[in-house]
Amino acid sequence: MSTALKERMTAALKAARDIAAKAEAEGRDLTDDEAADAAKHLGAYTEAKTAFERSSKSDEVKSALDAIGLDLGLERTDPEVKQTPQGFMHLGKQKSVGAMFVESDEYKGLMAQFPGGRIAEKARVQGSPFGIKSLVTGASDTSGGAFVNTDVTGIYETLGRRPLTIRDLISVRQTQSDTVEYVRQTAGSSAAAPVPEATSSATDGTATTVTGGYKPEGSMAFQKVTESVKTIAVWVPATKRSLSDASQLRGLIDDELRADLAEEEENQILNGDGEGENFEGILNTSGIQTQAYSATVEGLDPLLETTLKAKTKVRTVGRSIANGYLLNPADWEAIQLARLAKNPQNEALAAGVPTLHGLPVVESEGIAQGRGLVADFRKAILWDREQASITATDSHADFFIRNLVAVLGEQRGAFGMTRPSAAVEIDLSAA
Repeated sequence: MSTALKERMTAALKAARDIAAKAEAEGRDLTDDEAADAAKHLGAYTEAKTAFERSSKSDEVKSALDAIGLDLGLERTDPEVKQTPQGFMHLGKQKSVGAMFVESDEYKGLMAQFPGGRIAEKARVQGSPFGIKSLVTGASDTSGGAFVNTDVTGIYETLGRRPLTIRDLISVRQTQSDTVEYVRQTAGSSAAAPVPEATSSATDGTATTVTGGYKPEGSMAFQKVTESVKTIAVWVPATKRSLSDASQLRGLIDDELRADLAEEEENQILNGDGEGENFEGILNTSGIQTQAYSATVEGLDPLLETTLKAKTKVRTVGRSIANGYLLNPADWEAIQLARLAKNPQNEALAAGVPTLHGLPVVESEGIAQGRGLVADFRKAILWDREQASITATDSHADFFIRNLVAVLGEQRGAFGMTRPSAAVEIDLSAA
């Protein structure tokens, strides 16, 4: 009889638990039908339990009841356990750790050392350790900490890139071709002179011969320059799953690739050597002027002297008007410190546009420390053929069968200096 009742109770509780476990695994609440079935099983369990308890009141039977519930992961009902309308059980109000301690044998044994329960001021107090089998804490992932969610801020901080400034200085135009041609004048007519009035008009049969009045002949020379459109490109591999699961990732990749293209474009405009697919950058263009480090004026910082002489060359030799200096941040700092040493009020208008010898100063890490550039930057032209674009494909190597994609960024353009002598490279190093 007792064995049959135990089996009925076990089967009823297991059936109810299976219904709850199925809903929990699917991340949903119980349906009405499931709740009704679970309540029916719990009712069967209660009936069997009542019959089982009536069969015997011995400690052995009560231990068997506890074992049935613990085997299924369920607690035995007692006054501290309440039942939900669906028939499931949850713990009621629990005792605090302090309450558990004062009710423990360890505490009672400790206080028994002091008659009347009063501990003298200088008495030595020593009791047996009080242990708690399971203390719920917030620090452990196997305790209360399992319910603590990380606060995801959504902040994304990149490594950072240098500010790009050179494109804003030069002229930017468009082209629909893969080559760009323009004409440079390499020599000009400079033979003009005053001419006296003619005093004779004799002819030699082929031309008129005169005494006096001969006009000087001038000459001009030109050069046709062809610049080819070059491609700047960069790509990164990514898995299809990463692009699908992380909604922001594709945008971050696109932004990074565009920034990479822009940084290389600036480097090419300034430092390209003209070899292969490189631009012929300003500093490597044949015909630009140079200004050596100069320290001839006593009491004047050589950096100020050198930069001023370079500006003058743009006008007197390049026959153009400079519209700005391009300096490495470290060199610009040295110039500012030299000016401040002479006149601390010189940089009082910190919010204004930084200037040197009346021209705007543009800082760029693209130009090496110890080198500077002053120019009429309008004579440097970038022709955009295709602005930066981003594409993705799995048609690279074995990417298709590996669920990888190649994200490609590229742009095309041509660059040239229409008047090289309008730029002066400056040596800012005393070595």
